[in-house]
Amino acid sequence: MMRRPPRYMPPLGPPKLDPKKRLMAQFRGIEVSELEKGRARSERPMADLMPGVLQGLGMDRRRAEAEILRVWNNLIDPDTAAHAQPTGIHKGTLFVTVDSSPWLDEIVRYRRKEILNRLQHSFGKDLVQRISFRVG
Repeated sequence: MMRRPPRYMPPLGPPKLDPKKRLMAQFRGIEVSELEKGRARSERPMADLMPGVLQGLGMDRRRAEAEILRVWNNLIDPDTAAHAQPTGIHKGTLFVTVDSSPWLDEIVRYRRKEILNRLQHSFGKDLVQRISFRVG
């Protein structure tokens, strides 16, 4: 049975300067301990990093936007949902494509406020601030 060679384990703590670099730093009047602190590893577990990365990418907001598209048919009157489908959201404006001009007129005149209220009640006023309907 063959033995495996030992795995390399990085040294714990900040890496040390070799004697030549330490001497040159002292000669130049540079504080060596500060250099060693600056070279210290700043490793953190992935689980600690991911929430910040996801927040930076706006994943919570994108997930909510995808949820709007998914539940549209359940939130809106079936007659309206048959003729109007959301196509995207940008900066608080939900874009909805309507299949004909008469339905566009019907929705804009009589149902816009109700649709906006339902979406804001379900997803919050900051995510859906306005609705823009277009014939498409």
